[in-house]
Amino acid sequence: MAAAHLLRHTVENPCRYGSVMTTDPLPRPADAEHLTKALRRSGAVGTVCVSNVVVMSSLKKLRSHTLRLHLDYEGPAGDAPSSVILKMGHLDSAGHPSNTNDREIAFYRDIAPALPARVVPHCFEAIDAAGGTAWHLLLEDLTDSHFIATAWPLPPSLEQCESIVQAWARFHAAWWDHPRLGVSVGDATSWERHLGGFAERFECSTDRFGEFMPRERRDLYERLIEQTPLLLGRTRRNLTVIHGDAHWWNCFLPRPVNREGVRFIDWESWHIGTATMDLAYMMAMLWYPDRRRRMERPLLDLYHAELLTRGVSGYDRQALGDDYRLSALWLITRPVAQAMNNIPPRVWWNNLERIMLAVDDLGCRDLLS
Repeated sequence: MAAAHLLRHTVENPCRYGSVMTTDPLPRPADAEHLTKALRRSGAVGTVCVSNVVVMSSLKKLRSHTLRLHLDYEGPAGDAPSSVILKMGHLDSAGHPSNTNDREIAFYRDIAPALPARVVPHCFEAIDAAGGTAWHLLLEDLTDSHFIATAWPLPPSLEQCESIVQAWARFHAAWWDHPRLGVSVGDATSWERHLGGFAERFECSTDRFGEFMPRERRDLYERLIEQTPLLLGRTRRNLTVIHGDAHWWNCFLPRPVNREGVRFIDWESWHIGTATMDLAYMMAMLWYPDRRRRMERPLLDLYHAELLTRGVSGYDRQALGDDYRLSALWLITRPVAQAMNNIPPRVWWNNLERIMLAVDDLGCRDLLS
């Protein structure tokens, strides 16, 4: 997280919360009273009270504001967290939430607690946006226990990639064809609705960026749009919860000094789909051909073996490969959506060129014949 100035929030009587001295008031979810109650409800602390809060770093983005908070306690704190991450939304000029982040709130409320293995940060509190308050998440701080493998856009090492794909298998297996999918968890039609509006976005993108869409590429997109209903019929089974933005820098790897596992962050884009969408996003779209050709198949083999270990049945290696090819084909829609959402060209153009190379290498055009 980015470095920032430190703010100190001092409570004179730590268990009464009445007298607070501060030169720059913290947002309500970050004050000692609220943190004590939230940590108690989550079971992270017993009767001990938070007595002091220090903002160790602050990072503001368009849709959220993230604070790393150091916590002091009155008396012995035991295993109570010494720091937490507060991620929260913004209020607009009228004092209303500028966005609701319903998807990430729902993930930590409905999905994360049902995971048998810790592959996401522990969430102490997930609060929806209301009329005059922004949404917020109070999360485990991974700064000291984990790290991001590389600086974007450099890929992780092979060993790190192996750890990450095995962790994805553990996550995906936990929700594989789960009876709650599309019922009480997620919307089974969200991907179909996304594709339903793609034809219009593609037409707009060719008007703006036609130089990058020669006739051969346009033909591919037009065939994909035409055959979308047929291709969707192949993805009714072997569904799970997928991240939707599973790039390598949303993965936190454990530091050598601890025995923690991989953690995945930033769940604003999760939805129901085939697990290979996350895998193809990481490799087919984000890797250049030489690395992908060397590492793609062994990593898919490792992923499949971990799926079987985690109890997924009736899904052989051939089925995984078929789904992976189809996912790579679907992903040609992603750079178009990124361009139309004003994502910088250094992102969407490189994604477009790489995924087109992967489509050719994997024979994905044959899926449209």
